[in-house]
Amino acid sequence: METSTYMTFLMKGTVGTNDTITYSKLVDIKDNPEMEGAPEALDITTLSDGSRRSIPGIKGDNSAKDFTCNYDEDKYDEIKALEGTEQYLALYLGGTESNGVVTPTGSDGKFTFKGYVSIRLASGSVNAVRDMIVSVIPSTIIVKE
Repeated sequence: METSTYMTFLMKGTVGTNDTITYSKLVDIKDNPEMEGAPEALDITTLSDGSRRSIPGIKGDNSAKDFTCNYDEDKYDEIKALEGTEQYLALYLGGTESNGVVTPTGSDGKFTFKGYVSIRLASGSVNAVRDMIVSVIPSTIIVKE
């Protein structure tokens, strides 16, 4: 069934007792990148082939994932303090809303992984909202739960 991007959340995990990970919203995001890269095409073409042939290789794109957010000085400082340390992270799809309060649930899917975050002020222009960009470099495979 089709779903909307409404209620998509960038989450940060905290390790608790018995190594359980509890996720909470890191920051409100305005967009999200592709979470899983396509496999690289491995060329198997021979000199007898009339066109190129390929087989799938490993997933190749595990580059930085950029999330655009509205600039908030406190959130900027909070995320800046995480730089250089590996974090449990997730992209939650789905949530609930009650009395105007939105709660992430991941009811439409959760993509979990570990990675390193960094933050930077985005470029600006006349009469525009000031943005910041959270970049995440995955250090593990991104898994859909």
